[in-house]
Amino acid sequence: MEIKKYTEANRVAWNEATPYHMRAKKEEWYRAFLQPGYSCLDPVVTGILNEINVAGRDIAQLGCNNGGELISLKNMGGRKCVGFDISDAAITEARQLAAHARADCEFFRTDIYDIPGTFNGSFDLTYISIGFLTWLPDLARFMERAALLLRKEGVMLIYDSHTFLHMFDCDKKDNPLTVGESYFRDEPWEYHESLDYYGQVTYDCSVQYNFAHKLSDIINGLLRNRLQIFRFEEYEHDISVCYQYLEKTAMRLPLSFLIAGKKE
Repeated sequence: MEIKKYTEANRVAWNEATPYHMRAKKEEWYRAFLQPGYSCLDPVVTGILNEINVAGRDIAQLGCNNGGELISLKNMGGRKCVGFDISDAAITEARQLAAHARADCEFFRTDIYDIPGTFNGSFDLTYISIGFLTWLPDLARFMERAALLLRKEGVMLIYDSHTFLHMFDCDKKDNPLTVGESYFRDEPWEYHESLDYYGQVTYDCSVQYNFAHKLSDIINGLLRNRLQIFRFEEYEHDISVCYQYLEKTAMRLPLSFLIAGKKE
């Protein structure tokens, strides 16, 4: 697989999208993060993180975007907090937001597959959140790389949209339960649509690629890398901005999931 073909295309697309996101949300984010101890993390994942006890732990967020979630983890008591993201623009914004919030976080611009080996065994928690996995062309290789970052008994925590949602077309809100894709899709989706899901601004967007990963791919990725699963939950609430309309159906669909594994 030509991994760089996909990751570099997605880097360009996110560099284009980030200024639009900041235009729509910067004032809100900057105001919120001036509050001492502020967290943008929702109550569900906050509860799990409190159970794990992040206080005093070294934390890496893979796909940190603008840094808001990592700063929130720092505000929850995280010790060394490091964010990695492929987007140059996102890392710039993350550093600026952290400086504004006076949060001691570090941010590195890198292809996730190319995180230097010097970070191996450096973290007690790797945090992976909404919408990141779908951008990865090779999930198995990513899981291997992410596991190497952990110390013994370190935890990988994934909180994301449910993997079966890629079967649905989020534009068909008039007929929301229409299944348009196979759950076992192998080839990537190629898009040219705007990525401004906050301001809904339409702009000329470079090509980007999404990938369908099965829930079993994620579970097996943990197990193959000697991460013992100790928590797995599925939820009927949407944590994206794409599938909130499915919450209104009577079907009570699984819209998000959380899984955590501890390194042996």
